[in-house]
Amino acid sequence: MSPIDPQLESRPSPEAPDLTPRDEHNRELLANVHPSGWANPTPQSRYNLVVLGAGTAGLVTAAGAAGLGARVALVERHLMGGDCLNYGCIPSKSILRSSRVWHEARSAAALGFSGFAPATADFGAVMARMRGIRARISRHDSAPRFQSLGVDVFLGEGRFAGPDRVEVGDQMLRFKKAVIATGARPSRPDVPGLEEVGYLTNETVFSLTELPRRLAVIGGGPVGCELAQAFRRLGSEVTLFHGRPRLLNQEEEESSDLLRQVFDREGIRVLLGSRPLRAERDGGGKALVFRGTQGEERVIVDEILAGAGRTPNADGLGLHAVGVKSDPRQGILVDDRLRTTNRRIYAAGDVCSGIKLTHAADAAARIVIQNALFLGRKRVSALVLPRCTYTDPEVARVGITEAEARAAGLPVRVFLRRMAEVDRALADGEDEGFVKLLVDTGTDKIRGATIVARHAGEMINEITLAMNAGLGLGTISGVVHPYPTQAEAIKQAADACNRTRLTPRVKALLARWLQWTR
Repeated sequence: MSPIDPQLESRPSPEAPDLTPRDEHNRELLANVHPSGWANPTPQSRYNLVVLGAGTAGLVTAAGAAGLGARVALVERHLMGGDCLNYGCIPSKSILRSSRVWHEARSAAALGFSGFAPATADFGAVMARMRGIRARISRHDSAPRFQSLGVDVFLGEGRFAGPDRVEVGDQMLRFKKAVIATGARPSRPDVPGLEEVGYLTNETVFSLTELPRRLAVIGGGPVGCELAQAFRRLGSEVTLFHGRPRLLNQEEEESSDLLRQVFDREGIRVLLGSRPLRAERDGGGKALVFRGTQGEERVIVDEILAGAGRTPNADGLGLHAVGVKSDPRQGILVDDRLRTTNRRIYAAGDVCSGIKLTHAADAAARIVIQNALFLGRKRVSALVLPRCTYTDPEVARVGITEAEARAAGLPVRVFLRRMAEVDRALADGEDEGFVKLLVDTGTDKIRGATIVARHAGEMINEITLAMNAGLGLGTISGVVHPYPTQAEAIKQAADACNRTRLTPRVKALLARWLQWTR
C-alpha cells in the first residue's frame, strides 16, 4: 500500500457509461453526471469525510458536510444522481404524467366534452420528453456543480484499502470518517429461462423507444404497479404477476382492493398468488409459464419487466479491510445511528435500509452528517417516514396500518372519510379513494394514516407533520382548511374523531351549562 504522493497528478476518470438512445438528452445527461474526460483531482492529505456513492444519500451527505466546512471526497463509479435521477423517481414520474394525460383525454366525455377522437400516445415522444426532463434535472446532481460546492469528485471504482484509506484507481484517499452510500440494484428474478429470453428492469426500461405491444410485469409492489398502469394507459397489453394474495401487500387492505378494481377496469390482467414457473422463447415472442386454474398456462409477450426486489450494492467494496459486516439481503449492517461495525464508517440509503425510498435516503444522510462529524446522537428509529405509490389514484401512508396495530396489540380507533363524500373531489371527478386515520383509544394521538386519492402524496404531508411534532387529530381539526380542497377530507376525519370525545357525561354537562346560561 503506497503512501499518498502530495505531487500526484490529476487522473482521468474511467470511460463514461453508454446510454441509449444516443440523443441530445442523454448526451447532456452524461455531460453532467459522468463527464467524458473528467480529471479526478489531486487528493488532499486527509478528508473529514469520504463518501462512496453519489446517489441521493451520498449527494446529500457530501453537499451538507462540505457546506459546514468539512473536507469531503465523493466517489462514484457509474452515474451521479443514482437511481432516483437516472432509473427511478424522475423518469418514472415523467412517464406517469404522460400516461395520466392520455387517461384524462380518454375520460373527457365524463366532464362534458363530446366529439373527442380516441387519443393515441406517441410513445417515442413520451420517452423523449422523459429524457429531456431527466437531463435538465441532472444539472443539480452534476460533477461540476458538486465541485463548485467544494467537494472533491472522483469518478471510478472506490474500495477500502486500509483502516483509513479508500482506493480509487491508483489514487488513495485518506479519511477520518467514511460513509457507504452505494445504493441497490434490481434483484435477479428466480425464474428459470428468464436470463436466456431477456428481460427489462428499472435500469433498462427507460431506454425503450418503441412501445411493447404486450408486456408482462413481475411484481405487484410500487414499481410494478406504477409501470404496469403507465404502460397499459400508453397502449400496451399488460399482464401483472404477483406472488402475494393482493397488490401492495404492505399497505392497508382497502388500498389493495381499490387498486385492483382500478386495474381490472383499465384492462390490466392481474394474476395474484402467481409466480412464473419458467420463461421460454415462443416464435417472435417470450412466453411466461405459470400455474393457473387449468394447470400450466402461458402468457405470450414482447417484453418482460422484472419489478420486484432490490439487492444492496455491498460487494466489491473491500469491507474486510475495515471490518465492516454486511448481509446479502440486508446490505451493510448498521445500528440505529447508522454506524457500521467499524465506528469510523457509516452507511446511508438503500445499501443498508429496508425502506428503499429517496426521501428516506435523504433523511438518513442528514443523520449521518450530524453523527459522523459532530458527535450527534440522532436515531433513524425516531424518523416519521411517509411513503407513496404513484398509481392513479395514489396510495400514501405514514405510520402503521390497522393490521399492524392489531398484531402489535395496540388499541386504536379508526376514522375513515371517503373521497366520494368530499365536495372538491366530486367537482374534480376524482372521487375514488379515502382517508383513513388510526388514533390511540382514549386519546387523539395519531398512530398511522393512509390516503388513497389523486393527490395523496401531497395530502399525506399534513399528517406527517402532525405526527412528527406530536400533535393530535384535535389540532388538525382546529386548523382552518380552504374550501373546497380535497385535503378537507383529512379535517373531516379529524372532526369525526373530535365528536367521539363528546361522551354522554360531557354532553349532559354542556346541556346543563347551556340551560343555566339562557
